[in-house]
Amino acid sequence: MEFFASTFYGFFFGFALGVGCSLVVLYAIYSGGYRKALEDSLVEPPSDRYRRVLTAAKAKMAAQAKSEERSTPLP
Repeated sequence: MEFFASTFYGFFFGFALGVGCSLVVLYAIYSGGYRKALEDSLVEPPSDRYRRVLTAAKAKMAAQAKSEERSTPLP
């Protein structure tokens, strides 16, 4: 019986809590990066890097819209 109890405890503490802790760490990293991105977007005047990345993102979205427009078959 002692083997099963120790196996259960090992499984629970190693897997269940281990996965939970790693998810908490990943969420903390994600939310910290998201918070920093929001702060950077609200700074007046925007930084040069923010302007460059925003311009590149808009150009990429426009290119994707054009390619989707061309690939859409006519009815």
